[in-house]
Order: sequence, then C-alpha cells, then structure tokens
Amino acid sequence: MSGLVVHNARKVDADGLVDEFWLVIDGDTIVATGSGTGWHTAAQAGGREVVDAGGHWLTPGFIDLHCHGGGGHPFDDGPEQMLAGLATHRAHGTTRSLVSHVANPLASLRESLSVVADLVASDPLVLGSHLEGPFLAAERRGAHDAAFLREPGPEMVEELIGAARGTMRVATIAPELPNALESIGVLIEAGVVVGVGHTAADYAQAARAFEVGARLLTHAFNAMNGIHHRAPGPVVAAFENPEVTLELILDGLHVHPLVAKLAFDEAAGRVALVTDAMAAAGASDGDYRLGGLNVTVRDGLAVLSGTETIAGSTLTQDIALKNAITLVGLPPAHAVEALTLAPARVLGEDHRFGRLRAGYAADAVILDHDWSVRRVIAAGRTIAGDAPDA
Repeated sequence: MSGLVVHNARKVDADGLVDEFWLVIDGDTIVATGSGTGWHTAAQAGGREVVDAGGHWLTPGFIDLHCHGGGGHPFDDGPEQMLAGLATHRAHGTTRSLVSHVANPLASLRESLSVVADLVASDPLVLGSHLEGPFLAAERRGAHDAAFLREPGPEMVEELIGAARGTMRVATIAPELPNALESIGVLIEAGVVVGVGHTAADYAQAARAFEVGARLLTHAFNAMNGIHHRAPGPVVAAFENPEVTLELILDGLHVHPLVAKLAFDEAAGRVALVTDAMAAAGASDGDYRLGGLNVTVRDGLAVLSGTETIAGSTLTQDIALKNAITLVGLPPAHAVEALTLAPARVLGEDHRFGRLRAGYAADAVILDHDWSVRRVIAAGRTIAGDAPDA
C-alpha cells in the first residue's frame, strides 16, 4: 500500500468539528481532506488502504513536550529504553515526542542528549530533547536529585547545546538563579525554547524572563510559587504574556480541574497538555527509578519513596484529553488543540503538526465515543491499534 484513506470520521481539531470527514494520505503527508463521499475517488485510484472510522472521533496526532518514560522504561537508561517507553505513549496517541532529561551529572546529560540526537536522525517521531535539569531551584526541585543541581553559566549551557547537536528543543531554567538571564539568551540564540520552571521566582522575576524571551511555563502550578492575592507569582506572569504557553499535567492529581479551567480561561489557546510521565506510565504500580532517585507508585500516583513529593506522573495523552473534556468541561476542539496545535506552536512546528489539513504531517488518532484510542497513524503509517468497528 502506498497511501491511506480514512473516511466516515467525526473530525475534531483546532479548526473545529466536521462530520463525515475524510482525508487522504500519501507518504507521510495529508494530501486531501473533505466531507461526504469525495473520498471514493481517492480510494478507487488503487494502492491505498481504506479505513472506515465508523463515525468515531478523528484528531491530529498528540504531541508531548515533556515525558521521562513509560511502559516500565525510563528515558535515562539508553536508547533501547527510550524507544520502548516511547512505544507505550505512541499506543496512546502520542505521535511526536520530546525526550525529557532530569538533573544528572553533566557527563550523563551530555550522553543522553547525544543519544536523543541519534534517535532524531533515525526516527522522525522523536522531535528532540527537553533539558529539564539541572538549572533548577533547590527548594523547588521536586523529584530532581539535589546533588546534581547547578547554577547556569553560558559555557556550561553551550556545552550541553553542543552535545545535543541541534536537537535540544526545550530547556527549563529557574530565572532567579545567578547568570540565568544570560544563559536564557544563549539558549534562545541556539534556537532552544526556554521554559520557566522548578523555580522560586516571584512575579517580577518570571515576567522578566518572559520579557527576555522565555516562552514556556514548565508544568504550570507545580514546583513554583502559586497565585497569592498579594504575590501573583509566575503563573500570572505567564497568563499576562500572550507569547507564553503553559504546560499543564492534567491527571487530576497535579492540578485540580477547577484550577486547570482557570488556566484554560486565562490563557486560551496557550495551554499545552503534557504527561511529565515517568517509567510507570502505562505500567503497573510498584517501585521505579527517576534519574538517581527511588520512586514508589501506588494507585497511579508516583512519589519519591518515603515522601509525599510527586515524582512525575503515570499519565498518557489520551487520558489527558479525556480529563480535559470530562473533568474540566472543555469543548472537544479546545481540548484537542491543547494536545496538538498548542505544543506544535511552542516548537514553531504549527505549519506541520496539529491540524488535519492538506500539507500537514500524516499524524492522526481514531478514538471511540469514550475517547479511548482505537488506531494511531504516524507519518502515514498505522503504528498502533486497528480500524474500529462501525
């Protein structure tokens, strides 16, 4: 088969909802879309697999800007573990991913960044790295090992950028640290999107970081000062800057649904749902590792062993989507945008990903009426599931 035709779908993306939707894929690109019976011509041309979506939801492929593992596999244990963990998330609809790195010794981080650079060269579904550590505030470190935290410096930052060989896409930094603003400038000059996170910054410090070019708030509300009536903090600074996107972990544990709704209301179109998943995502409860730290997972909640400190999540993006609709009450188009077009915009890739339009990447997810994944298409190929029953 040289292509794919999907028809009889209920399309939903940032452009809205269309019934009896169809699309035609050649290679790794969507070449035509429409509604009704126009798909017949493409199907009769031969050489294309025809998929009847059975009236189910069809969305763009999900993008995850922030993920540390899945399926029992941590991302900091080499390429085989990375690919195995990514396979779990791909089965849940995530067609493009960043591989996120927790604070580790600099030599380990350089190695991990280099491994991801190799993966990017061989696997188009891997978009690059998210360097979450080590330039984080000790008092807001969360599940990052305090022994590996560092104050940023331009030379150190350039060393890590070099190790990534052009594939570091996002870096998180606490802007109140010494040399942070200068280091943010180095990252931006290298084409890296800077996120403010794991930070003790107040409103003014966060706003200043956004003024100099930071464009992301890493897992909003978590590992940062909250919104206080006399101290608005970094979340309000992100709300106020129309160029800033807020990551949000929507597992019902990290952020209350009512607080999540506040973010969607105040930053419409600028919330990117992420998993921040560790190895237990898509796997069972038990004991795991995150970087150099032990993590215990019980009833789906991951915490540093012996503490109440949350250590990433066990979330997958399909559950995040369902939670956005059922817990937060978002219209489906807005919820889907937060997993597709919004993260694509963060990476400057919204001309390629995030919509079901001709000319866009052939990434799509078929979900049933309960928002459970039935089939995943990435770069024009089915990578998980099967055609749903009508």
